[in-house]
Amino acid sequence: MLKSELRQQMRTLKRQFTQQQLDELSLPVVRRLLPLLAEAQTILAFYSLPDEVNTHLLIDDLVAEGKTVLLPKVLNDATMELRRYTGQNDLVEGAFHIMEPIGELFSDYARIDLILVPGMAFDSLGRRLGRGKGYYDRFLRGLESLPHIHTVGVCFDFQKVAEVPMDEHDMSVDEVV
Repeated sequence: MLKSELRQQMRTLKRQFTQQQLDELSLPVVRRLLPLLAEAQTILAFYSLPDEVNTHLLIDDLVAEGKTVLLPKVLNDATMELRRYTGQNDLVEGAFHIMEPIGELFSDYARIDLILVPGMAFDSLGRRLGRGKGYYDRFLRGLESLPHIHTVGVCFDFQKVAEVPMDEHDMSVDEVV
């Protein structure tokens, strides 16, 4: 299956659910994430879009626990930077209508323990299909020299597929939840 076909299939599947149903489907995924997050002190998360596993309460809980939470901010067509998230006041609507952080710039990537990675689809080998812009692939490639960072693909169960097509520039995650 082509990437474009798989993306369309996932969009169609997601549209079968109401926002309330997607929020309810998010709860067991977030519960499965909690043990992975317990030991991590610095976490790169994502502020979910309406059709993604809802991470809004999770990241607020992580901040309340005293953890350093980072969120990506899109800079241009090719790159994103990380900003520290300390609460709802740190967010403004950015590129692609994604809520993005305006907090303090974070560049000490070696301090990151865990990265939560969104995706359209994942397979059991950690191969990931993104939305097609390549932001996470480029960012994760830049972190290859930091093997201690654990990457976790976050998705609904229906987004787990038998095989995700990969190109040479695509990056896999260590684990899928």
